[in-house]
Amino acid sequence: MGIQNWSENIILVDLPEEPQLGEELKTATQMVRDRGDAEVVIDFSAVDIITSSSISKLLRLRKLLADCGHELKFCNVAPATKGIFTVTGLDGVFEIVEDKFVALAGLQIAG
Repeated sequence: MGIQNWSENIILVDLPEEPQLGEELKTATQMVRDRGDAEVVIDFSAVDIITSSSISKLLRLRKLLADCGHELKFCNVAPATKGIFTVTGLDGVFEIVEDKFVALAGLQIAG
């Protein structure tokens, strides 16, 4: 998987499956802190299900970005993970789009 600087102001995170997912989110959060000026797209293509620990890390990342006026978008979210977000009410907190091209295009147009 991996984290890449997709453009000057966009970080693209391709999440691995659990349990490595949590470490990848920690690294992405640190990158955002270090840069201070970035939008983030998280690709869930390899993720079937997400744990509460990883949800907590996603919420922290979202808060960090929102406090700086930046966006966090999710794409390629599996039905089971979408179901978790819906049941917990987080589908209204996180922005979920169909695929990474939609997410990246939306950020580029807005930026």
